[in-house]
Amino acid sequence: MLWRNFSGEPLKLPVKNAVEDAIVRETNAGYKLKVCIGTDSQVRGLETEFATVIVFLREKRGGFMFICNEKTTQAYSIKERMLVEVAKSIEIAYELCDLFNKYDIDMEVHADINTNPQFKSNEALREAMGYILGMGFAFKAKPDAFASSCCADKIIN
Repeated sequence: MLWRNFSGEPLKLPVKNAVEDAIVRETNAGYKLKVCIGTDSQVRGLETEFATVIVFLREKRGGFMFICNEKTTQAYSIKERMLVEVAKSIEIAYELCDLFNKYDIDMEVHADINTNPQFKSNEALREAMGYILGMGFAFKAKPDAFASSCCADKIIN
C-alpha cells in the first residue's frame, strides 16, 4: 500500500514508522492527539476506488492526515462494498493500535454507513459495528464519521 500526505508527497517510511514519527513530533510540540481512521469508496464504471485515511487531530489546533488509494475491478453489492471499506479501516487500525496504546492516543474507526434505515448503506450497519467493536475499537457512523464521510470522500471525489 502506498501512503502519502495530503499534499501528495509519498511517505518516505513504512506507514507504521511514519505514524510513530508523527506522534512523537506532535507530542513533543505539545499537542494532544486523537486519531480517526476511515475508508470511503466510489464506483466509476467497472472500477471501484477506495481511499483510506489516518486523520490526526490536534486538540483545538487542526490536524493532518495520511492517505492511501486503491483501485479494483471487482464488483461489489452496496453491502459488500461498505464492509470492504470497514475491513480496510480495521486492517490499518490493527496494524497501528499498539502505537496508539504505547503513546496513550485515543483512536476511532469511522464507517461511511448511514444510521438512517432509509439509506442503502444502512443494511451493513449492524455487521460493520459488530466487526469494529469486536476488534476492540471505538466506532462512529454517519453523521459522526467524518474521517470516512468527509476526509476520505474528498480524496476520491
